[in-house]
Amino acid sequence: MLDFLYYPVSFVMRLWHELFGALFGPATGLSWALSVVFLVLTVRALLVRSAWTRMRAARIGRALAPQVARLRERHRGDARALAEATAALHRTHGSSPVAGLGVVFLQIPVFVALLHVLRSFNRPGLTFEQNAALANYAFPPDQVASFLQARLFGAPLSAWLRMPAEQLAAFGGTPVDGAAVAAVVVVLAVLAAVCTHLSMRYARVDPGAVPQGATRILAALPWIAPVGVLAGGLLYPAPVALLLYWMTGSVATLVQQLVLTRLLDRRPPVVVAPPAPERSRAPRPGAKPVRRRAAGARRRAAVSASAAPGRGRRGR
Repeated sequence: MLDFLYYPVSFVMRLWHELFGALFGPATGLSWALSVVFLVLTVRALLVRSAWTRMRAARIGRALAPQVARLRERHRGDARALAEATAALHRTHGSSPVAGLGVVFLQIPVFVALLHVLRSFNRPGLTFEQNAALANYAFPPDQVASFLQARLFGAPLSAWLRMPAEQLAAFGGTPVDGAAVAAVVVVLAVLAAVCTHLSMRYARVDPGAVPQGATRILAALPWIAPVGVLAGGLLYPAPVALLLYWMTGSVATLVQQLVLTRLLDRRPPVVVAPPAPERSRAPRPGAKPVRRRAAGARRRAAVSASAAPGRGRRGR
């Protein structure tokens, strides 16, 4: 059903494996691990423009916060007019409140597709020979056998912490030690959780640019999300390669934010302040109207008198 996602993800991973397999050997865990790492970097490279747009829009949004607050006061009770005015304000500055959301929405299907492809290398109920005789989307049977025989510090890349013993026996090659799988999964899950915390903590939005109710949630996310990552790696069937993918993605996010933030500091977006309202020239209520010609004549006479003080003394 989701073959339109499974084939592209597996094809990119296959291309990187063929490159690193020529350097380090096709059945080594290093070649397969690097193919997962560079799959992440490929996705990040495709989304770097969208990430730049999102970060630039966020900075413009923070600068436009006072003007948006005035729009809320002006269009109180009219949600449609407020939405149109806010969109027009962002459009004037070349931005959008929803700019760059492709960074978020594209990574989720890639993550789901990679999980399915990794779990399809070792199909439940099949022996090593039966799995090695079947293609796995873009991977031909010989690469499936290579993946099943590869080990990363003694753990197969598609193994998870609570994997049944019969599936562990279907990897082929050297026997799989459950303790080695547990050690690799725990280390990768902890590293993935730490990297997630760092990337989310650095990417926290300015509290002044978000609604008051969401401030506490945003402040807690860098602590809640890593707990979810750690629990997912230890309690759910998350393969070793998927934890490696998540950890690499968090590190790539952190580096990307550092680089793009520095570029934005050098070229900050220009935000135009609204023009100041003109002062009314109408007289205040109850004040006597003043003729401009008479006031001008009195002002010129006062200037002339102050410019020639000696004349008054000689006249006396």
